[in-house]
Amino acid sequence: MSVDSDVSSASNTETMTVREAIRAAMREEMQRDEDVFLMGEDVGLFGGVFDVSDGLLEEFGEGRVRDTPISEAGFLGAGVGSAAAGSRPIVEIMFSDFLGVSMEQTMNQMAKMRYMFGGKTEMPVTVRTTEGGGMGAASQHSGTVHTWFAHFPGLIAVTPGTPAAAKGLLKTAIRSNDPVFFFENKMIYEQSGEVPTDPDFTLPIGEAGVEREGEDVTVIATQRLVGESLQAAEELAGDVDLEVIDLRSLYPLDTDTITESLAKTGRVVIADESPVSYGVHAEVLSRLVEHGFYTLDAPPERVGVPDTHIPFSQPLENEVLPDSEDVIAAVGRLS
Repeated sequence: MSVDSDVSSASNTETMTVREAIRAAMREEMQRDEDVFLMGEDVGLFGGVFDVSDGLLEEFGEGRVRDTPISEAGFLGAGVGSAAAGSRPIVEIMFSDFLGVSMEQTMNQMAKMRYMFGGKTEMPVTVRTTEGGGMGAASQHSGTVHTWFAHFPGLIAVTPGTPAAAKGLLKTAIRSNDPVFFFENKMIYEQSGEVPTDPDFTLPIGEAGVEREGEDVTVIATQRLVGESLQAAEELAGDVDLEVIDLRSLYPLDTDTITESLAKTGRVVIADESPVSYGVHAEVLSRLVEHGFYTLDAPPERVGVPDTHIPFSQPLENEVLPDSEDVIAAVGRLS
């Protein structure tokens, strides 16, 4: 089911930015369940470095919106412990690059605890973090690392590309009894769209969304590149008819939707703002080859970041970050 159909079937919608949609999801889930709380650096008094949690401290108080010391290992570990004890923490990691200092808590505790205790311990923790370049913030604040967390057994990884997907997936993540990493591309916080206002609106994890139907080429995209791919589709309209899919969930991955689309178009571009080697591009390509090899009419194309760090220099950053022009060029190579 596409995001568009989810939204159109809702009785009431509101135009929201991605930032507002995420804030609304947290507010609604905190109102719904007193076990839900938010912790992280500057999430309270400052309202979040990108203003995502603005107003939540005033509404829910310091007991449920907790500013933490600058120690990702410490407060992510606290989130693991509180989840094991029955709470539903939302842990905000300011920049995804900082997740490296909390890998012990992530890969050896959070990801494995439920398995090692034979399912007797649940792990309902949601880790929100920002990623992606475009702000001139240099390498340690501009990485895209979601591939790592999609790779660890025991973890769920989602990468919404629209306001509706952001709200619906975050609410599902918070309600999940398994750990979910929720990756927010910082450059689309101001992107707006129609979002259902129903507090029961959720989206299933593991289901991609067809954002634009087309007949000629399938573009499978994540986060910021969903919008860039839709822009490419508009520029190519009349010459090439693009079908644009928001992958939304990296693990579990919706193999059915992407292979069904490939069967219709025969050509595919995979667009993800991460290094092109050994990542999301490769996994999606593997699924398509395994399940739809004989429907391919041309070799698949990948659009992503070269295997390099994100430069501080604005011209160099612009050079390595993929955009709609790169999608258009990839489509051209398929003809």
